[in-house]
Amino acid sequence: MARTIRVSTRNATFQQWQALLTNRTKRQRAGEFVVQGVRPITLAIEHGWQVRALLYPDEQNLSRWSRDLLDQVGGASRVAVSPELLGELGGKDEEPPELLAVVGLPEDRLQRIPGTADMLVMVFDRPTAPGNIGSLVRSADAFGAAGVVITGHAADPYDPKSVRASTGSMFTVPVVRVPSHRAVLDWADSLRATRIPIEIVGTDEDGEMEIAAHDLTGPKIIVVGNETRGLSTAWRQSCDRMVQIPITGAASSLNAAAAATVVLYEAARQRTASAADMETQVRL
Repeated sequence: MARTIRVSTRNATFQQWQALLTNRTKRQRAGEFVVQGVRPITLAIEHGWQVRALLYPDEQNLSRWSRDLLDQVGGASRVAVSPELLGELGGKDEEPPELLAVVGLPEDRLQRIPGTADMLVMVFDRPTAPGNIGSLVRSADAFGAAGVVITGHAADPYDPKSVRASTGSMFTVPVVRVPSHRAVLDWADSLRATRIPIEIVGTDEDGEMEIAAHDLTGPKIIVVGNETRGLSTAWRQSCDRMVQIPITGAASSLNAAAAATVVLYEAARQRTASAADMETQVRL
């Protein structure tokens, strides 16, 4: 069993954890981030993420869940933190969290996303709100996407707001950050070279056809734009097809994460219908 460390003052270690919650640069330099919540921590461990430390309230009875995880993650440091300080890190006023995890950041490699004949990948171009990233990742998980790519100057998917909004899906769906659209285009070319005929579909209110009229079965990269400015000019010029989501009422547009959810649902609907049709044909 790993040795238990105790933290009862706002020492350098505690300040480092605080920085991981508030400072993107510090997260990048340390190569780790803080995970809050029962489900996200459980999924991070189940899916093999590198857990570097588990923080729990000192001198308090732990739940069975907390005890099991502390025993299960043998390579992680066990840190007993005073309840007051742990409450500060947990972001809750009522009581300290059962457990917090310090988890290593994954590599930003597009190859983490599996290339298959029916792959569905969501690209979020220059998102500014961490919560929108987490919501999009959650929808990507719910509707069977193989991965999410964040392009350009964007909010951090490992910001606590993003991790919380994903409700744990951050640990089940590969999320990759790349500097620009060019990295995605090069990756698409490499997939085509392996005979995966991937199509890049952009979403825009002035798209040439409605989303339901376009075939979203087969390998697809679907691009959703920035919350206020939409897709960049570079993305508009790079997409093979531009589609739109028809809306009515007084709303001028959809929230970016909501738009992505609509597209993901439509893709899942078409794929389910296509699979059912193929099964029917086989039976006939």
